[in-house]
Amino acid sequence: MGEVDHLPLPVQETSQFDAALSGELPGAPRRRASRPRSIAFRLFFSAALLSFAILLVAGIVLLAVYRSSAVASFDEQLSVYLHELIADLATSEDSRLAPSQLGEPQFELPQSGWYWQLTRLDLAKPEISSSRSLFAAKLPRLSNAGVPAGTHGIRRGYAKGPDERLLRIVERVIDTGEEGIYLVQVAATTEGVDQQISQFEFDLVLTFVTLALVLVVSSAAQLHYGLKPLWRLQSGLAAIRRGEAEKIEGNFPHDLSPLAGEINLLLAANRDIVERARTQVGNLAHALKTPLSVILNEAETERTPLAAKVREQAVVIRDQLSYYLNRARAAVRARAIGGVTEVAPAAEALVRTFEKIYSARSIAFSVGAPPSIRFAGERQDFDEMAGNLIDNAGKWAASAVAVTIEEELPENSAERHFFRVTIDDDGPGLAPASREAALSRGQRLDETKPGSGLGLSIVADLAALYSGSLALDTSPAGGLRAILRLPAV
Repeated sequence: MGEVDHLPLPVQETSQFDAALSGELPGAPRRRASRPRSIAFRLFFSAALLSFAILLVAGIVLLAVYRSSAVASFDEQLSVYLHELIADLATSEDSRLAPSQLGEPQFELPQSGWYWQLTRLDLAKPEISSSRSLFAAKLPRLSNAGVPAGTHGIRRGYAKGPDERLLRIVERVIDTGEEGIYLVQVAATTEGVDQQISQFEFDLVLTFVTLALVLVVSSAAQLHYGLKPLWRLQSGLAAIRRGEAEKIEGNFPHDLSPLAGEINLLLAANRDIVERARTQVGNLAHALKTPLSVILNEAETERTPLAAKVREQAVVIRDQLSYYLNRARAAVRARAIGGVTEVAPAAEALVRTFEKIYSARSIAFSVGAPPSIRFAGERQDFDEMAGNLIDNAGKWAASAVAVTIEEELPENSAERHFFRVTIDDDGPGLAPASREAALSRGQRLDETKPGSGLGLSIVADLAALYSGSLALDTSPAGGLRAILRLPAV
């Protein structure tokens, strides 16, 4: 199975937004890289993380301050009772005190958790006087536990009481002279303080969680408002890529306005370059075709071997010239910005054209194309590629040619979108060893079919300019399958 001539088809003047913005070079291998986090995500994540860290540190500090303050206040209350006991001890004729003198009823309730105890230390057998709440039990000594004495010789610390509850104890040794030396102790359970601290901790966590949620929501709203101009700029670029606009419209903040202006200037310069390149390529084509036509016409008037050789080489020059000029035009269009082609109408128009061309052979052409697929390039280039492939299939098909167009779904939104044009025929097909040769420029595997051997190579080169590809395979119908892969919008 051989190649076909380059098929001239209608021209549509548009431009294409491709590798210039995607950063993808034609023909380069596709690489899978981790997608960088967006600016919005980074700002939101850093703000949320910083807010969480600040609130966590603030919560820990506040809880520690409140705990210290609660314990200090509790110690102050116990110290008041301690000083009352010391004052009563200094003024009383004996050491046995009535609990009512302290003004705390819990000193009278058994196992209430509030206790006081006086221990005379200067006797061989220490005498102990205590509150009724202790019964026959005794309070542990902080001095025996190694708790150091603080200001005015007062020791403060924790110890287990008679009922195994944790007690906060305040004690001091008093020397009353002739009345003796006494160890004065006041103790109380920490359950009340612990409940206050737990309640404060719960209220603090609830308050800070609410504050964190408010900060997160406010950060999201701030980011949405602050980055909205960037998203508008992105939408403007996307509209240009889809061919819906020629420049970025709208007012932007003063720090983004220069960027939008520079992009618009770049787009305008790109259009000027493309237009000049098209003009130069067209001028070159006209300048060379006229002398070639003269040479061919003169050679046709002679029937000598020299004239035949001149005609042969002039045809080769014309084909090569057409090939490279078309490739230059395609390269210019592929680097342009904003070209978009509706694939379904273009494919259906091509099929109708070839149905008429091959009507004498009764070749049945069919096409299936979703209306949503759009080619990120010019209509002329799509017609060039798909038309060559459909024409080639029509030349070799026995009875049918099927054109199927499908969208490829990328694994993530950061990747370029592509679609496939699959063309199947029921002809003789092509051996796997011959398929690579069929894509080479100027290779004709069957001289009985008309053509110059440039058709498939033009399609492959033009597809590569758009970062696409052309592959040949075996058709389920028994003939050749051509798979054209092109970028989509």
